[in-house]
Amino acid sequence: MGHLSCGVGQQLGMASTVAINLIGAQAGIISKLRNCDITSYSGLKARSSISFESRSSFLGQNASLRSSISPRIVPKANSGSHISPEASYKVAVLGAAGGIGQPLGLLIKMSPLVSALHLYDIANVKGVAADLSHCNTPSQVLDFTGPSELANCLKGVDVVVIPAGVPRKPGMTRDDLFNINASIVKTLVEAVADNCPEAFIHIISNPVNSTVPIAAEVLKQKGVYNPKKLFGVTTLDVVRANTFVAQKKNLKLIDVDVPVVGGHAGITILPLLSKTRPSVTFTNEETEELTRRIQNAGTEVVEAKAGAGSATLSMAYAAARFVESSLRALAGDPDVYECTFVQSELTELPFFASRVKLGKNGVESIISADLEGVTEYEAKALESLKPELKASIEKGIEFVHKQQAAATS
Repeated sequence: MGHLSCGVGQQLGMASTVAINLIGAQAGIISKLRNCDITSYSGLKARSSISFESRSSFLGQNASLRSSISPRIVPKANSGSHISPEASYKVAVLGAAGGIGQPLGLLIKMSPLVSALHLYDIANVKGVAADLSHCNTPSQVLDFTGPSELANCLKGVDVVVIPAGVPRKPGMTRDDLFNINASIVKTLVEAVADNCPEAFIHIISNPVNSTVPIAAEVLKQKGVYNPKKLFGVTTLDVVRANTFVAQKKNLKLIDVDVPVVGGHAGITILPLLSKTRPSVTFTNEETEELTRRIQNAGTEVVEAKAGAGSATLSMAYAAARFVESSLRALAGDPDVYECTFVQSELTELPFFASRVKLGKNGVESIISADLEGVTEYEAKALESLKPELKASIEKGIEFVHKQQAAATS
């Protein structure tokens, strides 16, 4: 794949160039084109200018969060300039023909860090791949249909994204999804373990609080579990928190960063509003209102769609942001931070969502500073979420153990 240069339009085309700016702005990450340089913004500070030669992605230099984390934790680095010009990676989307998979595939196709996009589903994926293959971005699109083609889909892949499963319907809780989606995730992760055990694994399939532990147990059984490379994608909670806080406080979205910890369902989602950057004060009523809205935002979309689906577009957007962050970390960017649900020692729970630093080998460090000095409301909410999150984690682990016992009996 050739270097991106001042002639970026020749590779990405006018549509992609426009999309770069639109998507970046929606994410709170604005790329200003000036003399064929990008001045990228993310979270709290403007990034140094980097040319297109560094392959800055369509989502820009997301997750520069030095201002919100103690300097003793985050070393100074010139992010972006450390990305190799030859950086290009293979990404597989498992569940690519679904409501999340299709827009997610489109967003990943736009990334100049991707050389190959592998799309897998049990049906209807050939048309999706044909459609995406017409987009004039460098990555090659390949389709794979059904279990017999899953292994070939995964060979040599660097990042696997799993949105496969059934969506929520009105009146359905995330727990109602469990029996169906648990089996789907187990089967897919078994294939990942057999064919690309070193890949970053992004779990989107709900309930994430259970499906990530399921994936971990499967990988352990296969002898290839690396906790630094297994992620529950909770980015949508952060995206929503940033959006709602910016609206509530009339802030520029580009300036807002709200860490969200805990899990990825209901009360287990805990936005740490006291840690919002830039620093802003909330009344008790505002805190409770925003927290409830962030926790119930998925239901808000399900009800608004009135049976026609769940949060697919915003989820695809958030998942694409996390994919892009992972690719930048793989490419050597030393300044990549995201909130994600991972194996953690931050609390007594075996898995916990918090901000982490990403590197070439996955999670480099888990940022504990966000949980220091929280408000009384947040401290109580943190303790309140633990029993439910613990039960969800244990349910996932128990599911795999039961399946294993049944298989050997």
